[in-house]
Amino acid sequence: MAREKSRAFALRVVKSCQYLQSEKQEYVLSKQLLRSGTAIGALVREAEYAESRADFVHKMHVALKEANETDYWIDLLSASGYFHPDSGKSLQADCRQLLRILIAIIKTTKSRR
Repeated sequence: MAREKSRAFALRVVKSCQYLQSEKQEYVLSKQLLRSGTAIGALVREAEYAESRADFVHKMHVALKEANETDYWIDLLSASGYFHPDSGKSLQADCRQLLRILIAIIKTTKSRR
């Protein structure tokens, strides 16, 4: 589930950044959003081949940190008027859902030790 959700979210982030750059001529914050928003899925994929349970938890925790940073950039872009309110809220809702999924995965994995 995390794999599919993080990939779909990354695609939304890519399209959002394309919009920000082409329509709003915003390049600095959108690059931050692009970097952190696409890193989540990459880290989830990397965790699939973790060397140990501890390595898996570590990679998922880094993905969680990237998701939290992404939430910040979305909030900042929304508050500054770069995103239409509905678009920003929708993207943020998806990001927060990913945060909840990653937290659940980390907690479940840690409890199985």
